[in-house]
Amino acid sequence: MAVRDQSNMAWLLLTFTLPTKRASQRVEVWRKLQRYGTVPLGNSGYLLPRNPMNEERFQWLATSIRKYGGDASIVHVQGIDNISTPQLIGRFTEARGREYQKLIRQLREFSERPQPKRALGRLSRLRSRFQEIVEVDFFPSPLQKRVAELLTNADAARLTTGTSERQKIDPREYKKRVWVTRPRPGVDRCASAWLIRRFIDSKARFAFAPENQVPGKSVPFDMFHEDGFGHRGEDCTFETLQKDFRIRDRRVKVISEIIHDADIADEKFGRKEGYGVDEILKGWARQGISDQELLDRGMQLIEGLYHAQS
Repeated sequence: MAVRDQSNMAWLLLTFTLPTKRASQRVEVWRKLQRYGTVPLGNSGYLLPRNPMNEERFQWLATSIRKYGGDASIVHVQGIDNISTPQLIGRFTEARGREYQKLIRQLREFSERPQPKRALGRLSRLRSRFQEIVEVDFFPSPLQKRVAELLTNADAARLTTGTSERQKIDPREYKKRVWVTRPRPGVDRCASAWLIRRFIDSKARFAFAPENQVPGKSVPFDMFHEDGFGHRGEDCTFETLQKDFRIRDRRVKVISEIIHDADIADEKFGRKEGYGVDEILKGWARQGISDQELLDRGMQLIEGLYHAQS
């Protein structure tokens, strides 16, 4: 979530202590702080720009720390007397810059070496890591665009060398199957499930699993799994399914553009409807509803979008 207004910056500072015997919990907290994009403020604690998402993350983390027998406080900070706002922002951009530079090196290595059969999975993991960094790139780094270009180039090279060539799909092989995706489905996965249920198999069942625990006979979708259906080139998972199963419904084509713009956020088709769907799903997810209910509600939203195109 990029921070646009820097003229009146407010910050969140998390301070905490944990008992020395809680080594594993200390590592867990540190990893979450890394994932949230925090920067340390000397020995005082960890800093984030103040926004609803960051405040919620700190609140959950503080609750966990207290459960582990520690103390945690979240302080709202308007300014720091010996560090200016530009200097604070510089610390965040430097941290994201280091992460982007590491990705750039990995993508260059990926492009320079002959790609094995599992190249698609590796490229998907790099893309996933890029999205994680973008989410906490609060003051967008110029390197963000460079990494996006390298990912696009890697996709194009993979397609031209034939590493992602797929045989034609026989839809009959995908009847009465269990389709598996990651927990907490978002706009692309909900829309993909709707497409599967409406056009591929009306009796399709859906399940959720971590990346390394996909059941053998299931069909993975929107996962970093070489045997499933996921992002391909510039396409989101919905577009991949639409093309592989040759779904030519006019209204589905419109929805594919809506989902692409909401999921990829590149404004390729200039369609804004999907952003609302995405925000609704995020809101429901924060209410703590189950993965299955979240998926069902998302599918209902896409069904409404489908009929809205009539």
